Amino acid sequence: MAIDKLILLIMALPLLGAFVNGTAGKYLPKKIVGTLATVVMFAAFGLAFMVFNRLHDTQIIHLFQVLNLESITLNARLQVDSLSIWMTLVVTGVGALIHLFSMGYMSHDKGYYKFFTYLNLFIFAMLILVLGSNYFMLFFGWEGVGICSYLLIGFHYSDLEKGMLNSIAARKAFIMNRIGDLGLLVALFLILNQFGTLEYNELANKILVDKLIPSDWMMLGITLMLFIGATGKSAQIPLFTWLPDAMAGPTPVSALIHAATMVTAGIFLVVRSNYLFELAPTTQDIMLYVGLATSLVAAFIAMRQNDIKKVLAYSTVSQLGLLFVALGMGAYTAAMFHVTTHAFFKALLFLGSGSVIHAMSDEQDIRKMGGLKKFIPITHLTFLIGTLAIAGFPLLSGFYSKDEILAHAVMHNGVIYAVLMFSVALTAIYMFRMYFLVFQGEFRGSEEAKHHLHESPLNMTLPLIVLAILSVFGGLLNLPGLFLHKGAHWLSHFLEHNTRGLELIPAVHLETSQAMLLMGSAVVMTICILIASFVVYVKRGSLAKADSELTGWELASNKKLYFDEVYNKLFVQPIEWIGKMSHQVIELAVLNKSISVFTTAVGKTGDLVRKWQTGYVSNYLLWMVLGIVGLVVYYLLKF
Repeated sequence: MAIDKLILLIMALPLLGAFVNGTAGKYLPKKIVGTLATVVMFAAFGLAFMVFNRLHDTQIIHLFQVLNLESITLNARLQVDSLSIWMTLVVTGVGALIHLFSMGYMSHDKGYYKFFTYLNLFIFAMLILVLGSNYFMLFFGWEGVGICSYLLIGFHYSDLEKGMLNSIAARKAFIMNRIGDLGLLVALFLILNQFGTLEYNELANKILVDKLIPSDWMMLGITLMLFIGATGKSAQIPLFTWLPDAMAGPTPVSALIHAATMVTAGIFLVVRSNYLFELAPTTQDIMLYVGLATSLVAAFIAMRQNDIKKVLAYSTVSQLGLLFVALGMGAYTAAMFHVTTHAFFKALLFLGSGSVIHAMSDEQDIRKMGGLKKFIPITHLTFLIGTLAIAGFPLLSGFYSKDEILAHAVMHNGVIYAVLMFSVALTAIYMFRMYFLVFQGEFRGSEEAKHHLHESPLNMTLPLIVLAILSVFGGLLNLPGLFLHKGAHWLSHFLEHNTRGLELIPAVHLETSQAMLLMGSAVVMTICILIASFVVYVKRGSLAKADSELTGWELASNKKLYFDEVYNKLFVQPIEWIGKMSHQVIELAVLNKSISVFTTAVGKTGDLVRKWQTGYVSNYLLWMVLGIVGLVVYYLLKF
C-alpha cells in the first residue's frame, strides 16, 4: 500500500474509534468499547511503523482546498517527513499503551464509552497537529487537542466530592491555553503578511533558498508569538499552573497529556519552525532563560508535594523547561531525543502512579503509603525503573538524553550548565523521595486500605512492563560517539535527513575527555543522591511532614511558591470584580432601565393606537378616503 494511503488510514482509525464509541458506545458492552478504541490505536501504530520503514523523502498528501483568494490560499494537506513520522510513532505507540491501561483502570467508570471516545479523538487531533503540512493544519489540531483536554480533565465533573474542582481545573487549562493560542494566531497572521503562505516547505524555500528575510524586528515578533503559543501548551512560566491542576482528570489522561501528546506540541512547533528561530537570536535567549527558570521553579515546588500525581506533574513542567533550554541553544534534535525518552519514562511513571492509586483504593497522598513493594511487585519494579530513568541513572534512557542537553549547555555557557545540573539534581532528590516514601518502609495507611492492597490486572501491568523496557533501552536510539563510533547519534541523523532546516544546523560534539568528565560527574551526582535518599528515608525512617509542621523553604515549596494565590489576586479577583460591577452598573442600571423605558413607551404607543380601532366601518372608510386624498395631493405636488 502506498504511503499516502497508509497515512490516511493512520488518521482515520482513531477517528473511526471515536465515531463508533461516540454514537453507539452507550449500547455496547464495555469490553467491546475498550477493545475497539485500543485495537485501532495499535493498528495505527503498526501502520506508522510501516511508513517509517518505507519513508525516504518528504511526501505531501493533498486532501482538499479550504480557501482560495488572490492573496492567500489555505489547503488541508499532510506532510510526511522524518519529524512528523517520528512524532506519529511516539503519539500512537505510547497512546496505544495508555488505551490498554485505561481498559483496566476505567473498568468501573459509568462514562466508560465517553472516556474512550474523547481519548481516540484526542489522538486524532494530535495526529492532525504533527502531520499537517502547514501552520493552518497545525492550528486546527492545536485547538482540537485543547478542547479534548478540556473534556478529559473535567471528565468527572459530576463527582459529588471533587466535581467542582475538576470543572475548575478543566476551565483553567482551557483559558490559559487560549492565552497562548492567541500568540500563535498572531504569529500566523504575521507569517501570512510577510511571506504570503503558511506551508512549511514554501516558507522554508523562501527563507533558506530565496533568502527572503524580513527585518530583525519582524522576525522577533513572529518567533516571540510562536514561543508564546508554545508556552501555553508546553506549560512554561507564566502559563504553567494549569498543568499540575490537570491532575484532576483520570490518571490515564494525565499520562497522555504529560507524556507524549499535548505538552510536546509546543516543542514540536519550535522544532518545526527551527529556521525561523535561527534568525531571531533574541527570542532564542528569551526561550532559554524562561525554560531555565521554569525548570528550577517546578523542581523546587516538587520537592515538598505529597500528592503522587502532583509530584509527577511538576516533574513534567521541570522537564519541559529543560527542553526549552535545549531549544534556546539550538539543540533541536537533542530536544526531540529527550521528548522521546521522556514519553517512555513519564508515561511509565504516571501509569505506575495510577496502578498505585488503584491498589490504594483511590488514595493519592504518599504520606499514607509505604512498603507497597511487597503488595504490588510488578508496579514497584517498573516504577523504580521509571524513577531511575528520569533521575538520569547510568545507562538508562534519561541518562543519555539529559547528558546530550548538558553537553550543549557546556559548549554554550558554563553558568547555564551549572544551573541545569542543579535542576537535574533536584529532580533526582524529589523522585527518590517519592519512591522511598511510597514503596519502602512500613505501610502507613489504614488497616482497611491495607486489606484491599492488590496488584493491578494484566491489561494494566503489561503497558508498565513495555514502557519499563523502553525506559531502559530508549537511550540506544541516540547513543553518543563515545559508546558507538559507527551509527552514533542515529536519531539525530534520522530527524535531520528530510526535515527542513535541521540539516543545516551544525552538530555539537564534545571531545572524548570532556564527554567522559561530563558523564562521570552526572553519574557520581545521581548515585550520591540515591544513597543519601536511601539513608534518609529508609535507614533513618524519615517521613513527609504534615502541612502544619512545614516552615521556611519547605512551606514555600508545598504552597507552590504561592503562584496560584498571586494569580488569583492579580487576575482572577479583578476580573470577577469587573464582572460584578458590569452586572450592577451596565446590566441593572443601564440596560434594565433602558429596556424598561423602551417597553413603557411601546406600551403607551399601543394604548394610543388602540383607540383608533373603533370597530365602525364608517370610521375605516373615512381613513381610507383620507389616505387616497393624501396620495393624490402628493402626486399633484410632485409633478
